[in-house]
Amino acid sequence: MDGLLYERKNGFDGISAKDKSEIFDFCAEYSHAITVAKTEREFSDMSVSLLEKAGFVELSCKNQLKPGDRVYSVNRGKGIVAFVIGGEPIENGCNIVGAHIDSPRLDLKPNPLYEDGGMAYFKTHYYGGIRKYQWLSIPLSLHGVVVKRDGTQITVSIGEDKNDPVFCIADLLPHLAQLQAEKKLSAAFEGEKLNVIVGNIPCEDADKDKLKYGVMKLLNEKYGICEADFITSELELVPAFPAKDLGLDRSMIAAYGQDDRVCAYTALRAVIDAKTPVKTAVCLLVDKEEIGSEGNTGMQSRFFENTLAKVCSLCKETYNDLVLRECLSHSSCLSADVGAAYDSNYAEVYEKNNACYVNGGLLLTKYTGARGKSAASDANAEFMAKICGMFDKAGVLWQCAELGKIDVGGGGTIACYVANLDIEVLDAGVPLQAMHSPYEVAGKFDIYMAYKGYNAFFNN
Repeated sequence: MDGLLYERKNGFDGISAKDKSEIFDFCAEYSHAITVAKTEREFSDMSVSLLEKAGFVELSCKNQLKPGDRVYSVNRGKGIVAFVIGGEPIENGCNIVGAHIDSPRLDLKPNPLYEDGGMAYFKTHYYGGIRKYQWLSIPLSLHGVVVKRDGTQITVSIGEDKNDPVFCIADLLPHLAQLQAEKKLSAAFEGEKLNVIVGNIPCEDADKDKLKYGVMKLLNEKYGICEADFITSELELVPAFPAKDLGLDRSMIAAYGQDDRVCAYTALRAVIDAKTPVKTAVCLLVDKEEIGSEGNTGMQSRFFENTLAKVCSLCKETYNDLVLRECLSHSSCLSADVGAAYDSNYAEVYEKNNACYVNGGLLLTKYTGARGKSAASDANAEFMAKICGMFDKAGVLWQCAELGKIDVGGGGTIACYVANLDIEVLDAGVPLQAMHSPYEVAGKFDIYMAYKGYNAFFNN
């Protein structure tokens, strides 16, 4: 009987040539974006550029807001929130799509440069949940900022231009790896050994530490920095390779940082393409999700609440705190974060009836957390039904899944922190294979469905 059973499908099955071309064109733009914006600062800067091109202005430039106005605010260069003011009063709530723009990586330690065994190295401190062995013997690029004590800010990028050198962490050769192979995987690769090769030519100008001095001299010539400036810097090592089409049919994209910039980019494009919506549309891009959404650029900070309060005050002739509280309690949010797509090579960690599949559509995750839903946000049935019905009406193919088997592991998103603001929230994002690896896999159909779904939500 038609409609009696819940059916899954590959989104490319039976698709028209026109629709396929539209999906591929959108994904080409996405691939370029995540190739050039590999850090949270770079993605925030790129977002500002795209928003201003689309007519958004900085919130601080406005002394009042009316329906159709398009504004944004940046959080310390590492996050951004964009608003399209809706036709309804602001206290009726907003439709929010929230994603994070940080990704697992290697950060430089405050005193990173040293030499040992005839080689100069940078010491790193890994950020977020990585599998350490995946970061060995791959090309790495260095991104970030150095802030000198006079306030001068220097942008660093080495390893992306075709003429740039790259960096790497040398792996142990198999001929000498017998003892390592006998260890548990968690013990075989140590965080303190994720030391990155940066140079090998002695500098004759130095009396000691000639390799270290030589590296520092090159950095000084290029950027005007000295070793003490590392202490007041934020420098990150990320994979040096670009996003690429994956598969002979080019149906997928392999790239670094798709968790969660695949959702951030599609949400950003969706708010840019929003007309004057009924409710105010909000694209919220935050930092620090990979380490618990902590700090003043993470979702647990008051930045979003404070910025929304400013928007509410500019939308009302008379404003008090109750307007903000009513706005929050009447708002809805899609927590735009990725999920773990089924991988038949590791079938033992998935429960197939409740798994998601690459190019099966936008992924809805009713609850996150670990094992017994610990630290979860659990969407209520009413909100789940509302979102599913809205996507059906908009022609958005979606699928529903959990993150693997119950007792195998788990994970979280920003959803629980949004829910703590008394906002209805549901996780909705793109399925990935090899999540948190340096080369994650996403389906092009799913990427486009994310854009289409978020745009429908904004315009609902």
